[in-house]
Amino acid sequence: MSAIDTTFETLRSQGRKAFLPFITAGDPDLEFTGKVLKELVARGASICELGIPYSDPIADGPVIQASYTRVLDQKQKLGQILEAATSWTAELSAPLVSMVSYSIIHRQGLENYVARAKAAGIAGAIVPDLLVEESADFSALCQREDFSLIQLVTPTTPRDRALKICETSTGFLYFVSVTGITGERTELPPEVVDQVGWLKERTDLPICIGFGISQPEHVKMLAPVADGLIVGSAIVRKIAEVEEKGEAAVLAEIGDLVDELTAAMDS
Repeated sequence: MSAIDTTFETLRSQGRKAFLPFITAGDPDLEFTGKVLKELVARGASICELGIPYSDPIADGPVIQASYTRVLDQKQKLGQILEAATSWTAELSAPLVSMVSYSIIHRQGLENYVARAKAAGIAGAIVPDLLVEESADFSALCQREDFSLIQLVTPTTPRDRALKICETSTGFLYFVSVTGITGERTELPPEVVDQVGWLKERTDLPICIGFGISQPEHVKMLAPVADGLIVGSAIVRKIAEVEEKGEAAVLAEIGDLVDELTAAMDS
């Protein structure tokens, strides 16, 4: 059982939902990333998602794309991120998962990537560009190594394909709330509730909903049907203001946002 499995088992026994914040590794630098992770967990994050920057983030909107660009401009390397993650995970009480392109995993070598990530204390990988038709080898490796492989289902994914994705995923299923790219939105489509409900009847995997969630109203609509909610752009946008506002102010704003959204989950 992976750390992700244990987390969801504990939350379910407590009748609680998971809050999963996303941030970009190394934005604006690795030291501040560590501080943000500590603040997120202190404010109630259940699992933290750490974006590994790459040059063609197909599903990400302008806020997260800009954060990736800032890190890539610094020539930040995967090895530096994993080295820093080793110290972060030693101090965090919540699991850390990487959001990583399959091109990076493939370039590293599947077994090598999993071994390095596990050595750094990372509990799994969200791989947005891994096709289910090509996932068998990596899925089998992750299951052998107790390393969660989290894959995405979108509102337009055919139902038979969605079920295949469930079969090759572990940890949790990432349900994309809207078609298109990540980013904050004023409204989310109400049919998401029905789509997630249909999936929950057919898989035991926890289902976490992401893309566009930034307001308490979104949380109140989705929390009843989801096992967890993912918030990224709203947090990354605040991190982008650190040079202007200073670290203390940005950490406080991030913490206040987490408090607001988690309170809505529990209401």
